Amino acid sequence: MASLLALSAALAYGAGDFLGGVASRRAPTTAVVLWSHVVGLLLMLAAAPLVAGDLTARGMAVGAGAGLVGALGVALFYQGLSIGTMSVVAPIAGLLSAAVPVTAGLVIGERPGLAALGGITLALVAITLVSRDGSNAERSAGPAGSPGSTASDRRLLVLALAAGAGIAFGLFFAALNGAGDGTGIWPLVGARTASVTLFTVLGLARVTQAAPPRAAAGAAVGAGLLDAAANVFYVLALTHGLLSVVSVLTALYPAGTVVLARYGLGERMSGIQRTGLAVAGVSAVLIAV
Repeated sequence: MASLLALSAALAYGAGDFLGGVASRRAPTTAVVLWSHVVGLLLMLAAAPLVAGDLTARGMAVGAGAGLVGALGVALFYQGLSIGTMSVVAPIAGLLSAAVPVTAGLVIGERPGLAALGGITLALVAITLVSRDGSNAERSAGPAGSPGSTASDRRLLVLALAAGAGIAFGLFFAALNGAGDGTGIWPLVGARTASVTLFTVLGLARVTQAAPPRAAAGAAVGAGLLDAAANVFYVLALTHGLLSVVSVLTALYPAGTVVLARYGLGERMSGIQRTGLAVAGVSAVLIAV
């Protein structure tokens, strides 16, 4: 059950990230994050009473802290997707988002079985392979002379955004594991409440953009719904499995983003990336076993 839920989370994250990246190419990133999270909050508020779990102060507080870190990760991630190639940004973020909770799980004493450990290792290899792209690394963005206008500067910026997003996602995944047993998805309500509040305040202070992204409304709504669903699948998976196992399966989400970018945006998929997708499938089977 844990493996099925984690893989469902990966599929939803992958599709949601693709839509979030598309939306961020049409509208300001912070506006896309805010309104997609508003959609996610509404969905979670409707679903939380239907899922077994108690509303606790600890669960909401942990969720809020995780939500603030996760919101930063989403903003960095969408910005990276908006100026870089999805098939490069998503896997780099995925690799780090897996490494952080796996390390946390091993530190707190989790000891997955031999097959699962082999699957975890293969999953990290798969994410690394999927992140390899031999050409067309970043698309042009910004006027000449502006920060990130040259190919090398832009590549460094995209890599920094992807790495920052991955670390933030990993901390988000690990933090939710500390919300306590029996809290259902209420910590996710706390997470979305915190992130919506943060970006609303920043928008009102005119630090960031907060106006509804009308040019990308459909993609932003879709990203919000899929991201919320992915979070729910992930939290439910944690109730049935180990953090170190669930987080790695969930971190296979870049495979979905890469495939959608290939067929939705025409981004080239290299032979190494195709190998990575195959390795990802093998790793998922090993972990599930």
